[in-house]
Amino acid sequence: METRIVAEAEFELGEAIARYEEIEAGLGLRLKDEARAAIAWIEAHADVPRIRPAGYRRVNLKIFRYFIAYVVREKTIWILAIAHGHRRPEFWKVRASQIS
Repeated sequence: METRIVAEAEFELGEAIARYEEIEAGLGLRLKDEARAAIAWIEAHADVPRIRPAGYRRVNLKIFRYFIAYVVREKTIWILAIAHGHRRPEFWKVRASQIS
C-alpha cells in the first residue's frame, strides 16, 4: 500500500517540530521520530483503528499530544492531518473530500 501525506499535514508537522525545538533542543526531533514511527505503524496496520463517524481513522502519538488522522482510498493511505489533540479540533476534516 502506498502512503501519501497531504501538504498541509506535512506543514503542520514541520511547524510543530520547529515549535518544540524552540522549547528545547532535540524535542522537535523526538516529535518527528514519534510521528514517523506512528506512520510506519499505520502502514502495517491501516485497518486496525476504528473508522470514526466522519469516515477517518486516527492514531494518537504516545508522548506528544498529537494524533495522525488518515483515510484509506483503494490502495493508498492518505495522511490528512498531524494535529494537536486540543487545538482547533477537526479543522482538517474537509481535506478528506479533496483527495482522490
